[in-house]
Amino acid sequence: MSVDVITHTEFPAGYVVFFGTDGKIIMTPQSEEHSSTIRSMQIDSLALGRHAKVTSDVYIDFPADENSAPDLAILREDARKEGKRYSFEDVLLISEVVSTSSARKDYDDCTAKYGRYGIPVYLIVDPYAREVVLHTEPTSSGYSTTHTRAYGTGKLPIPLADGRTFTLDLDELPLPDPAPDTH
Repeated sequence: MSVDVITHTEFPAGYVVFFGTDGKIIMTPQSEEHSSTIRSMQIDSLALGRHAKVTSDVYIDFPADENSAPDLAILREDARKEGKRYSFEDVLLISEVVSTSSARKDYDDCTAKYGRYGIPVYLIVDPYAREVVLHTEPTSSGYSTTHTRAYGTGKLPIPLADGRTFTLDLDELPLPDPAPDTH
């Protein structure tokens, strides 16, 4: 199946679809924690303005067929779609929410990819580790600056390349439900 066919396929609602470099397609249902965390970040993004260009799970074109549909992306205000999608060059911030099946991808693969393509800010939100990892200063292999903040430690202001600030409220990020007691 060609990349073009795959990227134009509509997958079932409620599933996250990952495309592996080895040609595998992985479909996994989105967890409540994942969905709630994205919603929390979307609420925080409203401070950028009701009509700010903020997307969730929307494809963004990257070179070499490395397209992504990040959990949250904040775009430049003057961003314009090229065809049906925005370009990676329009992105100011990408955030991925870690799920149990995506940790390696979010921490390793995406950090390298987003840095390589010059995404100014890459934010990993990990409900299981109860922390966020903020990457700035992209390099050809990732990012040169990384800061980690725990959930429940107030507001995290994140300066954007266009002069605005996205403020993530770490006190309001949802926590996963505790594992059921097996006794």
